[in-house]
Amino acid sequence: MRDVSRTNFERVLGNASQMAIVLVGVVVALVAIQAAQVILAPVMLAIIIGLMFGPLADLMEHHGVPEGISAGIAVLSLLLVIVASGFLFYGPLAEWAARGPLIWARLQEQLANLKEPMESLGALQEQLKGVLGSDEAMQVTVEDSSTVTGIAMLAPAIFAQVLIFLVSLYFFLATRDQIRVATLSLCVSRRMRWRAAHVFRDVEQKVSKYLLTITMVNVGVGVVVGLLMWAIGMPSPILWGALAAVLNYIPFVGQAFMAVVLFLVGLTNGGDLGNAILPVALYWVVNFVEGNFVSSNLLGRTMTINPFMIFLSLTFWIWAWGPVGGLVAVPSLLVLYSIVTHILPTSHVTPRKGRRLVNQKATADMAESEPQSAPPEPSPAIVAEKPVRKRAARRPSPA
Repeated sequence: MRDVSRTNFERVLGNASQMAIVLVGVVVALVAIQAAQVILAPVMLAIIIGLMFGPLADLMEHHGVPEGISAGIAVLSLLLVIVASGFLFYGPLAEWAARGPLIWARLQEQLANLKEPMESLGALQEQLKGVLGSDEAMQVTVEDSSTVTGIAMLAPAIFAQVLIFLVSLYFFLATRDQIRVATLSLCVSRRMRWRAAHVFRDVEQKVSKYLLTITMVNVGVGVVVGLLMWAIGMPSPILWGALAAVLNYIPFVGQAFMAVVLFLVGLTNGGDLGNAILPVALYWVVNFVEGNFVSSNLLGRTMTINPFMIFLSLTFWIWAWGPVGGLVAVPSLLVLYSIVTHILPTSHVTPRKGRRLVNQKATADMAESEPQSAPPEPSPAIVAEKPVRKRAARRPSPA
């Protein structure tokens, strides 16, 4: 036992058990996040979009508009933008969907040029058949399924998620101040309340600034891509510009998907590899300029995140929630970064003006969340002691 105590075996075993419990909790949390996608994904997306519309709601409330009405105006504005975009691009999307067989035929023509490598693969397949001792050809059976039936089965789930998103967005915008004040009121100490107020304001400032800036940048990217596609003779240039703007919200994955789409469309338009590569090359040039010069200068150093961390966040959230996870990956990383920097304070790299605004808003939130205490009651000893009025001494009456 003396030798065991000298090696600190019990301490190592205790630390290992604590780390194992934490690891099990993290794994359970990850599985729960993926399992609760139907509810958590629209709610998380609503919070992210609500942080972007927060400054607009604050501006309306500053001019005397009630919170409920300002939240309703923001939600209706978002719905109008989505519906208008759907009506505007429904025609070009339906046309290109009808061209799917033509795109596949052109792609097969280009793949026919790779005949020799395909023959090598065929010889390899024959060798594998001889090794496995089977001369029967592989058969692939595709079961016939109705697309309309699949869409009809998915429609209730999609409608439920859209409804959860809209309701969550409205109530988050209408009650965000009450949520913040109630959370700050739960903090037991003034120091904890001060840090929580800074986290709230820092998250709101960073996420809203990031989303608004990225929205303006993406609109610019869409305009430039549309003009370039029009200049080289690509059909439906407005559609490709709008698609480039939307997909630019998802780093890495969105750009790769857009490059594949432009390659297929260019292949259909020109018929050779040169015409298919040209729109992809122009798009990558625009994306390179935007990522290395425009966004970095507009967002500044405080909003610049390590690309490896962005890749990890994208990988996790796309695995958990699919396309919605790609939209919330970078904003959730900004929220986590704000929380960590205030729990573990580091050197301040934010501009002085930004720090001053965050401090002012945090001070106002703290003052609003301070408990209203009643005036102190007098102690019993003070109540018992009543002032005694001294009577003047009577003068003797004259005889």
